[in-house]
Amino acid sequence: MLQALHLVLYELIRLWHQVSVPLCFSLAWLLVGLIAWNLWSALRDVAAQARQMHDIPCANCQFFTNTHFLKCPVHPSTALSAEAINCPDYQASGYRALEE
Repeated sequence: MLQALHLVLYELIRLWHQVSVPLCFSLAWLLVGLIAWNLWSALRDVAAQARQMHDIPCANCQFFTNTHFLKCPVHPSTALSAEAINCPDYQASGYRALEE
């Protein structure tokens, strides 16, 4: 009786070993793939955000003061933000109005 129980237990452990090794191998590679995918997504999002931030024209505007008290006297709430990309009052820093 004890020998039969030992044989059954041995077969169950062997079966578990045959199932668990490929399963753990697959799960480990799945985890590596998910980490790589998350890193790729994060880098892609950072690059998109950087491209958008380079479209902000405030630093080249003649109204830009570059002080931490008041960045832009025309639109202080939107200065250096994504809302300033299509600023209607933007004028290049070398711009001079024609006087008649």
